Amino acid sequence: MSFKFPLATSSWDQAEQDAIQRVIASDMYSMGPEVAKFEADFASLFGTRHAVMVNSGSSANLLMVAALFYTKDRPPLCRGDEVIVPAVSWGTTYFPLAQYGLRLKFVDIDLHTLNYDLEALAEAVSDKTRLIMAVNLLGNPNDFTTIQNIIGERDIILIEDNCESMGAVFDGKQAGTFGVMGSFSSFFSHHISTMEGGVIATDDEELHHILLSLRAHGWTRNLPKENKITGTKSDDPFEEHFRFVLPGYNVRPLEMSGAIGIEQLKKLPGLVAGRRENAKQFVELMGNNPDLMIQQETGESSWFGFSLIIRPDSDLGRASVLQKLGENGFECRPIVSGNFINNDVMKFIDFTTAGDMKNAEYLDKNGLFIGNHHYPIVEALQRLSDF
Repeated sequence: MSFKFPLATSSWDQAEQDAIQRVIASDMYSMGPEVAKFEADFASLFGTRHAVMVNSGSSANLLMVAALFYTKDRPPLCRGDEVIVPAVSWGTTYFPLAQYGLRLKFVDIDLHTLNYDLEALAEAVSDKTRLIMAVNLLGNPNDFTTIQNIIGERDIILIEDNCESMGAVFDGKQAGTFGVMGSFSSFFSHHISTMEGGVIATDDEELHHILLSLRAHGWTRNLPKENKITGTKSDDPFEEHFRFVLPGYNVRPLEMSGAIGIEQLKKLPGLVAGRRENAKQFVELMGNNPDLMIQQETGESSWFGFSLIIRPDSDLGRASVLQKLGENGFECRPIVSGNFINNDVMKFIDFTTAGDMKNAEYLDKNGLFIGNHHYPIVEALQRLSDF
């Protein structure tokens, strides 16, 4: 079905097509210098020491979790450790945590920001908590000042799933750079697109080296000569190329993805600025709507999409809202997963809950989101103003 106002559209032009042709001309398609340059450009733009490109944001989450099991500079995670997660996020926020044997503790979200209910988060943290996964939802950064205050002096690791929020800023700092690692996605529908792709940002040298090994088979080939895993590598490539030191994966990106990413990063500030201009108009139109609530910005959102949640005192039902939006050409989706605990997959996951999930449950039954884009969406906003 074709929608007049789809969730996602392309931001490519001749620059990305030329990048693809550059890779074809090089006749090198697996991970190489284009990926390396993209990583350097990404780290520079986001103000981090290191960036590791992978084949998806989901793989970025997987490697982030895996890396924390192999650290020497800090106590590694162990199976059975408690990790706090928000009740609303994407499946691959949760799955790597479960696959590595961690016990997930779900915390409710704030119905206005769609991120953690910060009071509930503070109450959920226990002496058993080893890790907090912060998810910046639909472009909106968490209140990291409050989260850091909740952690305080406790030995709790913070990581971020920032796959929906590239370009978001809190207190002058890029979302995805507050934790020891942060994941980003460059899937088609996200702020930049490299076809498929993801990135992990970190300032930690040991984690960087672990990620490099885990990304490619757990071998030493891609590690620097002096590294935090093996110490000093041999200068003989015959010895090092097939030396396996960690139980890794193959989640390497393609060289084309790196080349496209170089061009997309150049555009990112403008792409985010366009989304923010649309959001400014969206908030003016819908902020006081008597029937629908919209997301409350924390810091500077990069406005991945526009959420709409039926107010508790409204007579509207979601089915009627979806029908009217569909008739007006809008493609609609649930707000990410809704309350993730309601999914059948939870029977395979070791988890508990911190209190009830009343806001996540309300969002699950009464929420939806529509697309935002990097270009003006005047007609779409005008049609929304009729609600």
